[in-house]
Amino acid sequence: MRDYTDHALDTARALGASYADVRVSEKRNQHISVKNGLVEAVAESTSAGFGVRLLVNGGWGFSSSYLLTFGEIDRVVDQAVQIAKASALVRSPKSDGSHLGPAVTSVGSYTTPYEIDPFTVPLGDKVELLLEADRHMRAVQGIAITSGTMHFQREHKYFANSEGAFIEQLLVESGSGISAMASAQGEFQRRSYPNSFGGQYVTGGYEHIRTLDLVGNAERVASEAVALLSAPPCPGGTFDLIIGGSQVALQVHESCGHPIELDRVFGTEAAYAGTSFLTPEKLYNFQYGSEIVNIVADATTPTGLGTFGFDDEGIPAQRTDIVRDGQFVGYLTNREEAQRLHRIIPDAPEISNGTMRADGWNRLPLIRMTNINLLPGSWTVDNLIAATENGLYLDINRSWSIDDRRLNFQFGCEVAYEIRGGKLGRMLRDPIYTGITPEFWRSCDAICDESDWVLWGLPNCGKGQPSQLSHVGHGASTARFRNVRVLGS
Repeated sequence: MRDYTDHALDTARALGASYADVRVSEKRNQHISVKNGLVEAVAESTSAGFGVRLLVNGGWGFSSSYLLTFGEIDRVVDQAVQIAKASALVRSPKSDGSHLGPAVTSVGSYTTPYEIDPFTVPLGDKVELLLEADRHMRAVQGIAITSGTMHFQREHKYFANSEGAFIEQLLVESGSGISAMASAQGEFQRRSYPNSFGGQYVTGGYEHIRTLDLVGNAERVASEAVALLSAPPCPGGTFDLIIGGSQVALQVHESCGHPIELDRVFGTEAAYAGTSFLTPEKLYNFQYGSEIVNIVADATTPTGLGTFGFDDEGIPAQRTDIVRDGQFVGYLTNREEAQRLHRIIPDAPEISNGTMRADGWNRLPLIRMTNINLLPGSWTVDNLIAATENGLYLDINRSWSIDDRRLNFQFGCEVAYEIRGGKLGRMLRDPIYTGITPEFWRSCDAICDESDWVLWGLPNCGKGQPSQLSHVGHGASTARFRNVRVLGS
């Protein structure tokens, strides 16, 4: 492989590139889904190729191909150079790619820790597990639709650049989940397990699927869906909310993870993903949340979907503070945007914190979330409920909406429970809550401890044109937010 990457870099230099990098990737995916007792889909795919990104006269160029030969490398590099020259003619001074900061010379390798290679587990065993969970859900009277999915991914990739970096990585992912929908008189209610993201996904092997105990949770999931049909609607008003960990994780994703992407802040990724309310003058100077809110971007957290050894600019994985004691202190950056931020705010780091990732060999890397984690607090769930006199407990996302700047949001959950006098009461259906991001996080006055903390995997974060799906993680535990507006059903 080194012969191919060296050839690409030598060719780029010979054609006038001041910087170049090359990524070679082979990605294998397997997806299984069942629905209503039948196998709905079994799909397996492999995609392999390489991409070359380079700078000429301060302008970026990129080209790619599925055919890894020396002749094709020459063609791709030449095309990337022509694109870079054209880009240089129309670039603005603010988008000068020649400012990349210190050279990246990483040499090393990384492999996802796992016990059981998911691609060695017989397909029939995976299908039967999903069908057995499906049977247990369909055995509950009142269930109309049942479904279950599994997904596995293995990516073997190489990175090299003209500054001396050469990296090999093998990343393995596994995930699964089930869902049951109940119906009566035109009313539909759904319950999901372990979450509504399509399942719980990790970097790891098939051993993760076994820990989920899909069969053991199937009947409960279906029974709760049926119970929601006769549950009273969630009332509207202002309440103290205790929000379950998977919903808090999605709240982190939408109202913190996206607005800290520095390309959104500078408007270079605004067309599809929107911009951000966390503009540069707020860095080190803005109260994002209450004093107990601490959020980190951590690409080293074990099992996270945003966990790797090196990003797609060759930067080693690392942990970065985003919100410290409620104060906004950090962005997700790449080499170019980190330099730009440093020129505006000299106290900001001039070195990337390693968040550039691409969805395959034929896509440019973008600033993407790693594992954006809300650090645990000191409460237990039982103690938190006992300390809440009048409120609601909400769990598992059903719907979401948030504006382009990530300020005004509205989230619906699958289920709510009354809290009266420190005790859980009636099940309620169709809860919806709304708020403004900094006001909401400033109202957070309690976060549960490590015993409740889970690193949730979100496998379908969209960004970019052409669109790219990124796999990201969010660690969170149950938390309480005071005086939140609830729209009710």
